[in-house]
Amino acid sequence: MSGREGGKKKPLKAPKKDSKDMDEDDMAFKQKQKEQQKALDAAKANASKKGPLVGGGIKKSGKK
Repeated sequence: MSGREGGKKKPLKAPKKDSKDMDEDDMAFKQKQKEQQKALDAAKANASKKGPLVGGGIKKSGKK
């Protein structure tokens, strides 16, 4: 027994997956995801333009 035989053996490489054809449902789902991402990016851009929502700072009560 030589020292090179010890340890884990490497697993065999998995065969490459065939690129499956997308049907209409997959295409519609991908398109819907793209539209949602665009809407989210637009909302982020609009939110970053405005200043902070609350500018009051620390509020103090009237009690002493």
